[in-house]
Amino acid sequence: MKHSVKITAILISMFIITQLIGLGVIWLYTPVQQQVVINGTIQNITTNPLPYGMEPPQISQDFSLISIVFAFVLAILLVFFLTRLKAAKIIKWWFFIVVVLVLGVTFNAALMHLIPNYSVYNIMSLSELVALLVAIPFAIFKIFKRNFLIHNLTELFVYPGIAVVFIPILNVLTIIILLVIISIYDMWAVWHSGFMQKMAKYQINTLKIFAGFFIPYANKKQRQAIKEARLNPKDKKAGKNIKVNIAILGGGDVVFPIITAGVIFRSLGLIPALIVTLFATLALLALFIFARKGKFYPAMPFLTAGLLIGIGVAYLIF
Repeated sequence: MKHSVKITAILISMFIITQLIGLGVIWLYTPVQQQVVINGTIQNITTNPLPYGMEPPQISQDFSLISIVFAFVLAILLVFFLTRLKAAKIIKWWFFIVVVLVLGVTFNAALMHLIPNYSVYNIMSLSELVALLVAIPFAIFKIFKRNFLIHNLTELFVYPGIAVVFIPILNVLTIIILLVIISIYDMWAVWHSGFMQKMAKYQINTLKIFAGFFIPYANKKQRQAIKEARLNPKDKKAGKNIKVNIAILGGGDVVFPIITAGVIFRSLGLIPALIVTLFATLALLALFIFARKGKFYPAMPFLTAGLLIGIGVAYLIF
């Protein structure tokens, strides 16, 4: 087992909670059908009630796959370029803006049903404004204050906000193809190039942030060393030499299962989506159980296998 039972249970629990929050957000942003008059004829128009002008473009779902892959590659190249330039401040501010927006999307999903639909200077609704005002302090503590609890708490709400934006432009076939592409990239980035390990270390050591769940923990020997360092506060070197273990789960490994379950939710319903989530969770648990300590593993191939089995079971039953 890669981590202790306790740490594994915490990671799995956070994964499940995020998936369920994601399905809740996707449900709250259910597309609305409206009848409008166009050129003298009444037509049914489907709109996605996403905030901050995030209405998905009117493009075919097949072409949307190309757009998502292109955006994914562009984002990776941009991060790599900024990393080479050692532009840590730019990356941190980029993270901050993205976190504020996606937290705003998630928080607004609930607030728009609680707050009257008033417009603020014809820019955004009152619920959207309140969602942003709530998101900003969380993002500040997450990105600039490096608070461990706030980091993991906000991660629970970050990925549902990302997922709900992409679901309207995907269908079952395109999400399956996307999962395969991402899995191949993940295997290459971890086992061949080591790009994922380098990016994780750069985020943790230089940026002091991480896109994913992040749990530092100490074994018995490390805890004893920490205890001795606290008993001898004058010995400054003793505390600096102590290293602790880190359990991480990348953001992509969390958001793609939400997107997949969301696509199934919009296609077949809630129970099939929960089946997909269940098999993704079992696949992740199997990875944690059979993985060895000190080794890096690409999670997406294992998650994709679980997701594909879940999709197959959902279609067989429903």
